[in-house]
Amino acid sequence: MFPLFVAAGEALTDMVVQDGAQEHWLSKVGGSTWNVARAMARLDVPTAFAGAISRDVFGEALWQASEVARLDLRFLQRYDNSPLLAIVHRTDPPAYFFVGDNSADLQFDAAQLPEGWRKQCKWVHFGGISLAREPLAGKLVALAEQLKQEGVRISYDPNYRLLMDERYDATLRRMTALADVVKVSEEDLEGLFRTKDIESAFATLRSWNPAATYLYTKGGAGASLHIGDASWSLAAPKIEVIDTVGAGDASIAALAWSMMHRADAAPLQHLQFSVAAGAAACLGVGASPPSLADIEALL
Repeated sequence: MFPLFVAAGEALTDMVVQDGAQEHWLSKVGGSTWNVARAMARLDVPTAFAGAISRDVFGEALWQASEVARLDLRFLQRYDNSPLLAIVHRTDPPAYFFVGDNSADLQFDAAQLPEGWRKQCKWVHFGGISLAREPLAGKLVALAEQLKQEGVRISYDPNYRLLMDERYDATLRRMTALADVVKVSEEDLEGLFRTKDIESAFATLRSWNPAATYLYTKGGAGASLHIGDASWSLAAPKIEVIDTVGAGDASIAALAWSMMHRADAAPLQHLQFSVAAGAAACLGVGASPPSLADIEALL
């Protein structure tokens, strides 16, 4: 009747410059939390994305892509406000900014989600720029607090972007304290803590919630899993990388899947599944959520 997994946050449109020519742009559906929802649905778990999109052509593309991904559309709200856009005006190195003043994503209302959904939901994921954009951020933190009290598992991936400055610090600390699982990358730690001392930043993050499980991703170098005083590290599989977009989203979705479906598995097994999923996501163009078969092939 209701999804077992929900990702709450932003769905947006990436406007990507083509060949460095400012008159040529390509639009792509995206958003980190929306990508996590798609990744979990690809693993055949009843899944929803809880967020708001516009009613224009950009919102329609997101609606159709959500339908194709088999997301529960009852959780996707639509408003007449403008769309949220990420303008990627340079790709190497990436340079971007967001356009979304009073846009549709900010209108999200958790009270309008289907009645009774929390009783069946086992896991809710938060993160991305949705937690750095008010008033949406406050709504999502409040939802996370309520879900935590009700025993729903929470995962959190800050997924650092430039708008996460010192004003984001309190949210970072609060969401870390609420989460059962936190995913973070080296780039996240450098940006969020505004430091080159990555290991110190990671230690500070963990001190805010020592009981949480931490997935620390390191790109082509693999990842590590940290639970209490124990940790496990794993190198990334040797693959021919096509596109790294969505790899982190696939890795946290896969970790959640493994913890939900293989509760008795060893931490290293959870990490292996997560790392394989992140690598499998790199074998396609754009955000390409891998299937169970794709992941098992790399395992």
